[in-house]
Amino acid sequence: MILPQLIALLRNPTLRADGEALLFSAKSFAAAMLAYFIALRIGLPRPAWAIVTVYLVSQPTRGASLSRGLYRLMGTLAGALATVTIVPTFANEPVVCSAVLAGWIGLGLFLSLLDRTPRSYAFVLSGYTTSLIGFPAVAAPGAVFDTAIVRVQEIALGILCAVVIHRYVVPRPMTGQFQAKLTATLHDARKLACDVLNNVLESSCHDDRYRMALDLLALRGLATHLPYDPVTTRLSDSTLRALHDRLAHLLLLLADVEERISLIHAPGMPEELAQLLCKVRSWITLDTPSDRVTEAHRLFQTARSFGHVDDATLIDGLVANIARHLTELVGLLHDIERLGAEASAVECATESFQGAEKTTGYIFHRDPMMAARAGLGAALGILLGCFFWIWSAWPDGGLAVSVLGVTCALFGNVDAPVPYVRKYMLGSAHGIAISLIYSFTVLPRVFEFWVLIAVLAPAFLFGGSLQARPSTAFMALGITLTVPILVGLGPVYGGDFAEAINSSIALLMGVGFGAATMTLFQTVSPDTAINRLLRLGRRDAAYRVRSRVSAEAVWTNLTIDRIALLRPRLNLSVRPTTETIDMIVRDLRIGHAVSRLHEQFDQLESEPLSAIQVLLLDLAHHFDRGSPSVDELNTQVEELIARIVVGTGAHRHLLDPLIDLRFALSSVPNSEARA
Repeated sequence: MILPQLIALLRNPTLRADGEALLFSAKSFAAAMLAYFIALRIGLPRPAWAIVTVYLVSQPTRGASLSRGLYRLMGTLAGALATVTIVPTFANEPVVCSAVLAGWIGLGLFLSLLDRTPRSYAFVLSGYTTSLIGFPAVAAPGAVFDTAIVRVQEIALGILCAVVIHRYVVPRPMTGQFQAKLTATLHDARKLACDVLNNVLESSCHDDRYRMALDLLALRGLATHLPYDPVTTRLSDSTLRALHDRLAHLLLLLADVEERISLIHAPGMPEELAQLLCKVRSWITLDTPSDRVTEAHRLFQTARSFGHVDDATLIDGLVANIARHLTELVGLLHDIERLGAEASAVECATESFQGAEKTTGYIFHRDPMMAARAGLGAALGILLGCFFWIWSAWPDGGLAVSVLGVTCALFGNVDAPVPYVRKYMLGSAHGIAISLIYSFTVLPRVFEFWVLIAVLAPAFLFGGSLQARPSTAFMALGITLTVPILVGLGPVYGGDFAEAINSSIALLMGVGFGAATMTLFQTVSPDTAINRLLRLGRRDAAYRVRSRVSAEAVWTNLTIDRIALLRPRLNLSVRPTTETIDMIVRDLRIGHAVSRLHEQFDQLESEPLSAIQVLLLDLAHHFDRGSPSVDELNTQVEELIARIVVGTGAHRHLLDPLIDLRFALSSVPNSEARA
């Protein structure tokens, strides 16, 4: 009886999370103390920076720790090089020097927001390093080169120790985390398809569908660290790109299939179509992959046979259109399972139903205007802090401004950074209290290094365990970055109460001034960000309508990323989540239908060609300025469909894309609430 209870207890998610947090904290503390010991042995003057680096670099998985360490090292080298170039050049002009340093930090933030991958950390750290080295050196430029060299050495040592400990001591591979996330995403994809086929229309199903966009973004982030994970089996980049293409297209296809399910049982529709739907439902619920593979080939061929009709009646067109979407759904789910097996290193002898094709992979939404706004806001806020420092001649102003620059660099990559800065400030306040207790109560009584490790352990283990939990990570950052610096963990004890108080005040003022300036210059309301994303989506839709360029996978994957950006922002807005995302999905579906119409232009005669050109022009105007209305566009499409149905069979190939366009236009009411 005891063993099953013990196993159940170990599987408890809360206890597992606590255990992983404690393990991460212990490994980080071991790496920090190793870096501290080596720094003392080789005579580095500021070993506390090696400790700080360990906590900045440490990640729960070994692949993420290595990649983050390399990005930090590259950013540190770039920041140090920029600092030793800027400070001596403008040594006689403190205001100009401060402005150039602030501009460099803003540039790093701008580039990091354009990159949007884990590699953006290198750009952030280039500004972070410049702030820490550059601003204190404005008043004493002669020592900037030596400071930069020492800082690079200390940071490199911290990175090395963090990577070694997290890589070889009870390592947690990134591949396992990626595979777990991928397995959950594939399971959710099949469940969503099953819900759509069973006509489950609850709003939660729509919400789950769009939440998958966040899962795809998370998978992309995890995949960035995979090359740094020491595993025997490497995941193919082409497989991961193809898998993302299929999953992204599945979200679009499910919206198409959902609207057509109710028509299958409508009067006049053949019974064979309803039977096909039942077969697809049965196939998707089969337990074993081998059974699904065998049935998928048979089902795929059966569904394709519905698309071969000779007459151009509306019923025939609808049957062919519905069957084509069911065929595509079977093919997509089959390919997703096949590619998932390849990504999981599972033997899979099946082939793609779609044949070899170029893969696109994840496409990031990049907005230079919003990135420039954040970068300029950070530079302006730092510059205001520099003006106050120079005007007041505050002796500790260099430290305050350097902390201000660090705050703007670390937290400037979100729409509303102030809540995170407040958590960081709260952690810094705790760190200051801990530092004062250690500096003037504990450390004067410590004379052995091993005793020092023992007395430091409670504070650092506590801070490390908080850092492993997303809800308290920013507060923990305030503790782990503050304690080593203010305690003054150097070669000798040098406690100075006045200096400690002044440094603490400078630190808090730097963070507080950063929160104030970020509120003014770097905060974007959720509705502003949402409206910006929707406007860019409509702009791209108008371009797709006017252009003959066929890049469906690129646009689909870009839209999926925009949905991933919209989803958390909509939680902070009064706008309805599902309806708002439905609008951007509808624009995507319209663009795909128009692309299929563009493909047929060379086969069109003058009369239908002119009518379709008028329709496309009106669609572009609708995306540009909201008129004509959706109802008017629907009427135009219906007239074109009627003309093809009663005409000759020469234009039979136009019916299917026009039906797609009609479904897409009717998917959102004309009373849609746009910005």
